[in-house]
Amino acid sequence: MSGISPLCAWWAQRPPAAGAAVMATGIMSVGLHLAGAETVSRVALVPVCVMWVGLAADFVVRLALDRRRWAAEARTPGALTAVAATTVLGTRFSALGWQTLAEALLALSAVLWPPLLVLVVRHWKPRMPGAVFLACVATQGLAALGATLAAAVTTAWLAHLSLVLFWLGLAMYGLAVPRFEWRQLAEGPGDQWVAGGALAISALAGARLLAADSARLYLWNDDDRGVLRTVTVALLVLDLAWYVVLLAAEAAWPRLRYDVRRWATVFPMGMTATATLSVAAAVGGPWLKWPGRVLVWVTVAAWLTVAAGAAAAARAGLRKAR
Repeated sequence: MSGISPLCAWWAQRPPAAGAAVMATGIMSVGLHLAGAETVSRVALVPVCVMWVGLAADFVVRLALDRRRWAAEARTPGALTAVAATTVLGTRFSALGWQTLAEALLALSAVLWPPLLVLVVRHWKPRMPGAVFLACVATQGLAALGATLAAAVTTAWLAHLSLVLFWLGLAMYGLAVPRFEWRQLAEGPGDQWVAGGALAISALAGARLLAADSARLYLWNDDDRGVLRTVTVALLVLDLAWYVVLLAAEAAWPRLRYDVRRWATVFPMGMTATATLSVAAAVGGPWLKWPGRVLVWVTVAAWLTVAAGAAAAARAGLRKAR
């Protein structure tokens, strides 16, 4: 028991934002799959599943046994990582052909999304960190997974519902921008990157919606497809611009100490890589594949760096809990 108690004490201190680790690792797995590194992608999928099960169990236990703490954490933007992480995992499962499991994760995230989104948005404040953009990320995660499954199982209504979520996600981004504290570019501990990552997952959702259309499943007329294509490309361009700005801010104001919110840096990096490769396939831009692959391996390097920091922090936390 002496070895279990410190572990339980350390785990109980995990904040809701820890779900960003699942998001970061999951999207890295998706990006590696798109880049053709299937073996490494499947290896990365193992910790994603382990972390997701652990966080899901923690979510249920807190809801059942510590309702007050659960309610307090559900009001924070980090709570939406539960939705986003579930949709990212579902997207990877769909790529493996495990459509039934992906559908179950879509259903679960669709159940979690409305109450958590309402709770979080109702408690928005005038000046917020980059986590404010998680409202957009969670919504677009649903859109991306829905569009992916619509193509896989040939379901038109799911594609059209995903399109509605896509536009709603863009609206959520527009509502979040005025509440973002711009000083976070210089001072943020890592989640300031979600400002760009939200555009990246929006571009990914747009690319998946474009890819869902086929001769068997007629979804969009020429005008609809043209608008969707233009918006998707514009979102990717804006995301890449954010990527450059955020990298420049990191160089100008280095923040080298580990923080759990650094996983919210890795996720947008991986999402940008994945969105670049997905948009390249959807709009016929083969020249985007090379930078997309480079960004995938940049994400892997960032993931390894943050994982090393997380391991060191976990060891320190376990020592304090003893």
